[in-house]
Amino acid sequence: MNSPIKPVPESSGMPGEQKGSAAYLYLASAVAATAGLLFGFDIAVINGAIVFLQQQFHLNTVQTEMATSSLLFGCIFGSSLAGWFTDRFGRRRVLMFSAVGFAASALGAAIPQNLSQFLLARFIGGLAIGAGSVLAPLYIAEVSPPRSRGRLVSLNQMAIVIGILVAYLANWGLSFLGLVSWRYMFAVAALPSLALFVALFFVPESPRWLVETGRSPEAFSVLSRIDGAAVAAQELQEIERTVADETGSLAQLLHPAFRKPLVIAISLAILQQITGINTVLFYGALIFTQHVGQHNESAAIFANVIVGFVNAVATLAALWIIDRTGRRPLLMISSGIMALAQTGLALAFLSATPSAALVLTMMLFCMAAFAIGLGPGYWVLVAEIFPTRIRGRAMSIATFCLWCACTLLTMTFLSLAKALSPTGAFLIYAGFCLITFLLVWLVIPETKGRTLEEIEHSWHQSASLPLSRRAGVRPLK
Repeated sequence: MNSPIKPVPESSGMPGEQKGSAAYLYLASAVAATAGLLFGFDIAVINGAIVFLQQQFHLNTVQTEMATSSLLFGCIFGSSLAGWFTDRFGRRRVLMFSAVGFAASALGAAIPQNLSQFLLARFIGGLAIGAGSVLAPLYIAEVSPPRSRGRLVSLNQMAIVIGILVAYLANWGLSFLGLVSWRYMFAVAALPSLALFVALFFVPESPRWLVETGRSPEAFSVLSRIDGAAVAAQELQEIERTVADETGSLAQLLHPAFRKPLVIAISLAILQQITGINTVLFYGALIFTQHVGQHNESAAIFANVIVGFVNAVATLAALWIIDRTGRRPLLMISSGIMALAQTGLALAFLSATPSAALVLTMMLFCMAAFAIGLGPGYWVLVAEIFPTRIRGRAMSIATFCLWCACTLLTMTFLSLAKALSPTGAFLIYAGFCLITFLLVWLVIPETKGRTLEEIEHSWHQSASLPLSRRAGVRPLK
């Protein structure tokens, strides 16, 4: 791990050796972010396709929930296995496997002759999504220099949102083909999946992973193309020091100083999902066709396009203001407005003929509130509250819990709405929004403007550990 740095000779002719290449960096980041776009597309495409899939295979309530959530079961396993596979085989290679999985799932979901075949195809897609949800931001963070890491990592979040919007637009455009349109809705994702696979041959492996596997000269080569040889030498030394110091174990997550951030991360991961946002993302078209009385499938699916557009605009706003306003205010505003919006949906469904305009308006408020706070805010906060040596493992646990909660919500919404009526279901989600608001208000600290070292030291202070090296560090509030 501590192999000496071997500077590249001036006469080597290596592209971008002296000054580095911003284009090379942006290419690598954009290619990895394509996995985020496919992630967003695959989780959202079911929203419009399920309307026709339900008719094609005559699905009952439980079967419809299975068709919608089969992808998410794959996500659970994919996110759990991604860490082990990427440490063994590298970031880029596992991203390639994910691209193949995306393509196989897209084609497999387009040609099934029965529900079982469809469930298998979507499960494979879930494996790819689960791995991509971990690897895309990880890869971007590891190839990016500190000065642009935040902006470039945010590309992945934006790519997911764009993928959702593209899925809604594709669903609407293809819906005019009639009953068979659901097959084309899934199939169109095969082309960008294959494009991602090919593009990954033209981007580098993560320099950090190269150092971890004893390939420091190759890491130096990658860093030189990004930042130039002089800066690359310094960066490589820092990476080697960090890798040498990473002796954290899973047991350290239970250290008294880190129990609270672990509980916060897991609790917020679960609450982010059970506040009900994915009822809008996954079941929006069914809500309009089955509960609002909108029998025109294309019109119902077009409502999702509006939801996707609002999601994209609000996410852009969040990326601009989250470092200005802080994490806690956005999370509290987000969960508070979501509670009101879910209550509004519950009241709308008290009517025997709910107003389509009112239902859509409440959905838009719910989506905008999530996209500006709980959506990006969760990922920012959970990446900040753990020390570097255990951050990866801690985030893996939190992500696993998030996908489990997402699957539980998706598997139960239609049954819950059938048993308690849509009004009862949305009131339950409003209650979870309120719990989220209280958790943020009473428990979650503000991390804005704090270095990662300050945050770590503050956890030690709150656990009443010896503070010989931490005097004067402000506690988190």
